[in-house]
Amino acid sequence: MVENCGGDMCAVTEAPPSPTVGNYFPVSTASGTRYNSERDGDELLVPPLNFAMVDNGVFRSGFPDSANSGFLKSLGLRSIICLCPETYPEANNEFLKANGIKLFQFGIESCKEPFVNIPEETVRGALKVVLDTRNHPLLIHCKRGKHRTGCLVGCLRRLQRWCLSSVFDEYQRFAAAKARVSDLRFIELFDISS
Repeated sequence: MVENCGGDMCAVTEAPPSPTVGNYFPVSTASGTRYNSERDGDELLVPPLNFAMVDNGVFRSGFPDSANSGFLKSLGLRSIICLCPETYPEANNEFLKANGIKLFQFGIESCKEPFVNIPEETVRGALKVVLDTRNHPLLIHCKRGKHRTGCLVGCLRRLQRWCLSSVFDEYQRFAAAKARVSDLRFIELFDISS
């Protein structure tokens, strides 16, 4: 996508796809051209579901799996915050050990409205880990990277003095149709004074 801005007008145009963007390269076959996802043994880097950068050294996503290990390795992570209460999978633990990544687990139950209980003290504990730059680069994740992760990132944005409409807009981008009023209420009422 290319932005051409000048004066009072701004137009966004789609650039034609490049045959060599990322790790995709054209391969001629009898039936035409297809794109190969690997070249010369290069590993295909696959980010976890709902992956995004939150701030310098802070990322967010859904629960990573083995397909994401190369991508996560490329981030040079020092820490991961898991917001799920379930025992962390052994394969993920092995990846963490092999790469010297520290796991902080703040188990928040997945709750559906109207029975929502987001423990404020748990969110405060997770925020302390996020704010400590010795833990960076850091990945925050829950199961899908929507609600629990969205609440934690929303509270971080409040600490960063974002306006509430921008905080809610960011939450909505990840939660989409599954946005929860109770999550937005929690973020809005979160006490940032302490």
